Amino acid sequence: MRSRFSAYATGLVDYIIDTTDPDGPQWVQDRAAWAVQISAFSTATRFAGLRIEHADEDTVRFHATLEQGGKDASFSEHSQFVHRDGRWLYHGAVELIR
Repeated sequence: MRSRFSAYATGLVDYIIDTTDPDGPQWVQDRAAWAVQISAFSTATRFAGLRIEHADEDTVRFHATLEQGGKDASFSEHSQFVHRDGRWLYHGAVELIR
């Protein structure tokens, strides 16, 4: 989770895509279009902090402190990860709290 937060904060688009589960709801088939979306989000967002609230084998509950256009865009999420081919991949939100 920390590595993905850092990747968003620094605009590492390929890392975000490569660590997303192709079977998950966040996956986008058009990689080029998805890369543009991720890059735009990263550029428009100030990533102020990440607090891991709970983690177990395949889930992480966290709070991300974000700002977009001078407004708070923070959220909390309970995320699920899958282990595939020796890597952990983000599958999707189990619960998203705004």
